[in-house]
Amino acid sequence: MKKGKKLYEGKAKIIYATNDKNLVIQYFKDDATAFNNQKKSTIEGKGVLNNRISEHILSNLSQIGIKNHLVTRLNMREQVIKLVEIIPIEFIVRNIATGSITKRLGIEDGTVLKEPLIEYCLKDDKLGDPLIAEEHILAFDWASKKEIEKVKKMILRINDFMIGMFRGVGIKLIDFKLEFGRLKVNGKDEVILADEISPDTCRLWDSITDKKLDKDRFRKNLGDLIPAYTEVAKRLGILHEQSNVSAVNVTKLSSVKRK
Repeated sequence: MKKGKKLYEGKAKIIYATNDKNLVIQYFKDDATAFNNQKKSTIEGKGVLNNRISEHILSNLSQIGIKNHLVTRLNMREQVIKLVEIIPIEFIVRNIATGSITKRLGIEDGTVLKEPLIEYCLKDDKLGDPLIAEEHILAFDWASKKEIEKVKKMILRINDFMIGMFRGVGIKLIDFKLEFGRLKVNGKDEVILADEISPDTCRLWDSITDKKLDKDRFRKNLGDLIPAYTEVAKRLGILHEQSNVSAVNVTKLSSVKRK
């Protein structure tokens, strides 16, 4: 597959064209951002870990019938993915209250929610990704009612699976962000899961200690996030337990065989 011109660059990834009009290459950067890009840094090896973790999760979701854009992992930093039209909504799934919702609603941090809570944010960095209602989505034709209903069913299935997957390795899935896109199938739009699922897009706490194993380490200055991301990868069985991965040697992950 031939890598072509850059089509898009976001805060954490770059999308490149290929010689197949239906496929693109997604490159995972080492850039770390928080607070709508107000806090920035480059953390060596972050992209490598996110590439591996996201591949693992999306591959497992495919096995339970969740269609997504992943085709294959090319190398340490790149995946081949299906080209989709991204729905301009970030779907936030909350199992335990923390972060912005606690400040916005005065909820005690760590409150376990009775049911998963799905929130919607408009994908617009200039506006600060504002919280919106489902009525806004329908009023401005960002997605149809049928699409939203399908997405919500997929979200609950994804959430159930990921809670169990992480619980099995001693991690609590606090909340996470999902994005979806439209794919043309036989001339009709089909909504599938897109973007990535990684410690960049999830809040993950150790089940016993509540230690943060996600990007909150960067947001809240809790210490280097590479050991935390590496711990997630090890527990998921992506890295061998003997591997001593650090910010310096994380780029040597190529020695770990692809699934």
